[in-house]
Amino acid sequence: MNIKNIPSHIAIIMDGNRRWARARNLPDIKGHEAGADTLEKIVETAEDLGVKTITVYALSTENIKERAKREVWGLFNLMRTGYQTKLRKMMQRGVRVAILGELEGLPGTIKRIIGAIRNTYIKNESIKLNIALNYGGKKELLDAVKDIVKEGIEVNRINEKLLEKHLYTNGQPDPELVIRTGGRSRLSNFLLWQTAYSEFYFTKTLWPDFGPQEIKKAISWYQTQKRNFGK
Repeated sequence: MNIKNIPSHIAIIMDGNRRWARARNLPDIKGHEAGADTLEKIVETAEDLGVKTITVYALSTENIKERAKREVWGLFNLMRTGYQTKLRKMMQRGVRVAILGELEGLPGTIKRIIGAIRNTYIKNESIKLNIALNYGGKKELLDAVKDIVKEGIEVNRINEKLLEKHLYTNGQPDPELVIRTGGRSRLSNFLLWQTAYSEFYFTKTLWPDFGPQEIKKAISWYQTQKRNFGK
């Protein structure tokens, strides 16, 4: 792996937690717990490699609507405990955490945690961790358009830069590399605008098994790709 060509921003669709648990005859939540442990390791590895931003797909708007309430509430509970046991420690060592998504519809306890995260001062920021929570790419684009309309901006003034200012990722570079674990080969409504020229890396490895060597393998693959942005 070439240490001089590390992607600045990596986006990850963390897929396979439930299949990992079911293969071991464990409750689904155990797969999500193992996935949370993996995320902590991956952020630390990415930080050591010099990656500046990691964006992970934690919970989509479709997940909240379609999955069993027991599983969704189990995920919310995992987020509460994860904030106390993992995120706070990560922030203390310089990881800046941001939540991307729609707050409306989330439990009050989760909203309070998000508020605490946003109000936490990060000293000596080492890496940014975006957590896409109650997130949908189409919803993000629709909300951006609605905001522009509300501002009364003339049609001939609307351009890509203006739209990007109204996205959740305003001010951040687009991901150079998108990783999806779990064997699926689709975006699943994740960062639809931001990934227009990203490189896509798909692996059959389930997310809880995606360790430091796996992300290094993905970065090594990325470094072999020729990026010409349509030229």
